[in-house]
Amino acid sequence: MLRPSPLLPVPGASASATAAPPGRAASMRMFHGDVFLGEADVFPIKPGPEGALPFPSNEIRISHLSPASERCPPLAILQTIAPFSVRCKLQARPLPPHPSLHRLYLTCFNEYKSAVVVVGDEELHLVAMPSKVEKVPCFWCCSVRAGLYAASVGMLNLRCLAIVFDLDETLIVANTMRSFESRIEMLSRRMDIEDDPVRVAGMSAEIKRYIEDRELLKEFIDTDTVTDNGRIVGTQKEEVQPMPGVQERLVRPVIRLPERNAILTRINPEIRDTSVFVKLRPAWEDLRSYLTAKGRKRFEVYVCTMAERDYALEIWRLLDPEANLISLNNLSDRVVCVKAGSKKSLQHVFREGGCHPKMAMVIDDRLQVWDEKDQHRVHVVPAYAPYYAPQAEVFLLLLTCSLLNIIAVLE
Repeated sequence: MLRPSPLLPVPGASASATAAPPGRAASMRMFHGDVFLGEADVFPIKPGPEGALPFPSNEIRISHLSPASERCPPLAILQTIAPFSVRCKLQARPLPPHPSLHRLYLTCFNEYKSAVVVVGDEELHLVAMPSKVEKVPCFWCCSVRAGLYAASVGMLNLRCLAIVFDLDETLIVANTMRSFESRIEMLSRRMDIEDDPVRVAGMSAEIKRYIEDRELLKEFIDTDTVTDNGRIVGTQKEEVQPMPGVQERLVRPVIRLPERNAILTRINPEIRDTSVFVKLRPAWEDLRSYLTAKGRKRFEVYVCTMAERDYALEIWRLLDPEANLISLNNLSDRVVCVKAGSKKSLQHVFREGGCHPKMAMVIDDRLQVWDEKDQHRVHVVPAYAPYYAPQAEVFLLLLTCSLLNIIAVLE
């Protein structure tokens, strides 16, 4: 689509459209690095103290240009990730004309870039706007957290969104000896007071499944082996790849039972009581393959859980053993653990500025654990219940349909 020349007056512009915004204009010198570009009149959006101009030392010093946006105008992106972020408007002084400022303006306008002024942990993006005055460049200045705009542009250019996974009862079910005993005891008490023979039969079958897996876990704790259908399976020593900045080498004893969609691992290799029996959701392998199919990443993956950190990191390692979904360099920031009883929030998940909540979806089996403002972004899936209803697994069908709808919009 051909864009109108940015330096011609806009046809049909009303008087109100060409009028300066509220507040008294200030004249400032503009630089790109140390190169002088010219002077501009800066108009605050709000009058009075609320309209204080954001530029330190009363000069506008551009540090760099943003990445080019391939899909959306810069202003549309900025007003999505930082609504009401327009701080002021700039208009170049008409005389004398300065060619360097014109070149910067045309580059930003035609290539969907913005000129970035860095102020502490904030970025001021100068967005080239169609000029209301012939041959006079003008910019809107929007503020946003440092790094967030570049990350958002990168994801939009790749047609990629963020997806945030919960772990327990969403992707896996994990039990220790203590939790096995607790669940078996609870079901036994319920059976004692249940009169419905159908429900009694269901609870009996559930207890049987718990007991079977409990015995496997006990054998793993005692001998580092399990007997599965008459076959003795020993542990494999799996080295946990250290994250950047972590020197300690960690080797865990692990037994994988793919026929059962189960893995036995030990969170602290030195303490046998930290052994865990993990049931992986049967559809996970297909979903993981879908997320990385066709040679390009469709989603930037994050994890948000109320589990303890060492446990969460090990569970994610079991789910993504080749680190295809979250690289080792990003693992520390992208596996987010929330204290039990606290609310999960996308603002906390993206605290490092790698994404904006409006560009994310959440996969969780519970809605109410999320901050109210994020709940409309949560895709609630049926809780994984391998002991209660091992055959009732519609997770992949439901989730894949949702992801396909999102991908169709992005395409």
